[in-house]
Amino acid sequence: MSGAGSPDLEIDGRGLKVTIVYGSWHDRITDGLLEGARRTLREAGAEFDEVKVPGSFELPVVAKRVLEGPAHAVVALGVIIRGGTPHFEYVSDAATSGLLRASLDTGKPVGFGVLTLDDEQQGLDRAGLPGSKEDKGAEAATAALATARVLAAL
Repeated sequence: MSGAGSPDLEIDGRGLKVTIVYGSWHDRITDGLLEGARRTLREAGAEFDEVKVPGSFELPVVAKRVLEGPAHAVVALGVIIRGGTPHFEYVSDAATSGLLRASLDTGKPVGFGVLTLDDEQQGLDRAGLPGSKEDKGAEAATAALATARVLAAL
């Protein structure tokens, strides 16, 4: 699994406002990602809310709008599963590039929890569900909090 060697960070989220922005596709995987992000933010003491969008393509514009407001960070969650057309590459690139741009344009972090997968099982393995090998929702929330703290210290 790609999560091998990941840091074990415990971040104090008190005083931080975070918005989870998540796509509507692939409910079972998305629900696992959401629960991991929620749990991490709650345990860190961060204040958070949630915004549901149609799909991963729509994550960047909503993340940018949120980051232009009082939020200190966004946790972006989505699921993109490869199909038989180039659509996968277009949506994956748009979501990734758009979220990076939203972060750079606002100077605020985006925890990246958009899974780009070859099949559903890869998502189930990463969704933080019982039996999953990784919890990418929790990892994205931790990254958002940690980066917000780094930026605040600069």
